[in-house]
Amino acid sequence: MLNVSAISKSFGAIRAVDGVSFHVAEGEIYGLIGPNGAGKTTTISMVCGLLRPDAGEVFIQGKPFSANPREAKRLMGVTPQDLALYDELTGRENLEFWGRIAGLKPADARKRAAELLDALSLTDRAKDPLKTYSGGMKRRVNLGCALLHRPKLLLLDEPTVGIDPQARARILEFIVGLRSSGTAILYTTHYLEEAETLCQRVGIIDHGKLLAEGTLSQLQERLGKGLVFTVDADFGGSSPAQWEGFAERFLVLQQSETQLVVAAVGRRDPSDCLKDLLALPLPLRNVSLKRPSLNDVFLQLTGRQLRE
Repeated sequence: MLNVSAISKSFGAIRAVDGVSFHVAEGEIYGLIGPNGAGKTTTISMVCGLLRPDAGEVFIQGKPFSANPREAKRLMGVTPQDLALYDELTGRENLEFWGRIAGLKPADARKRAAELLDALSLTDRAKDPLKTYSGGMKRRVNLGCALLHRPKLLLLDEPTVGIDPQARARILEFIVGLRSSGTAILYTTHYLEEAETLCQRVGIIDHGKLLAEGTLSQLQERLGKGLVFTVDADFGGSSPAQWEGFAERFLVLQQSETQLVVAAVGRRDPSDCLKDLLALPLPLRNVSLKRPSLNDVFLQLTGRQLRE
């Protein structure tokens, strides 16, 4: 449904997006994760036509976006990070308004708005002004506005930012349901746990570059045999680089004064890794191993926490 081919965008001397390529298939949720300033919103802006790429091309259903922007835009719905709603209008009026903007006839917009209010569990508040809604309810209306015309491609730019866990769970449940209709979804988020549970494939972007992509299992395999070791100890001024042979056997993902997180270099046996860690030249409190999370992969690729 969506094929992004080597797109780039600069603002003066700042290279916001640098040769990014990925694709999203029908019925797939593709997660684009990265910190603020990584290039996520700029990428979505180029996909939907708000910005023109300096280089590269966006294809919708195999056709270049630039060949017929109007036709491409009819196939997609966009939920921006900032709410695009009118506080003085009711929830129903907001939906109907954006339905008309999307080209629906008045009767069709009213019918579709009623369907979405029901699907988003907002029917009982449909006649209330939006200014009386909670943040989570506004986010649901914002999502509904992108769905009035039943888009085949849905672009979601951090749709759950700043809302409580219960509201987030409702939105995520609704988004998962859209997959069954064949909707292709490009989903950007700060919340790694969302990407882990929601997305079939994930792309990690930082400083405008797509550093890696794949399924969670494929990304986990980037770290040795898919295992991460956590060492609890009083490290003080100790540096792993000073320990003989350590750098050849382990990749440091994160270190603090009380904890060291590492992945094995190469495909080593976990028991051998544990023996090496237990033999470190300082008193240890605990050594544990786990399957790596997206955060571990992000640390390995960028050397920093996602939210930094």
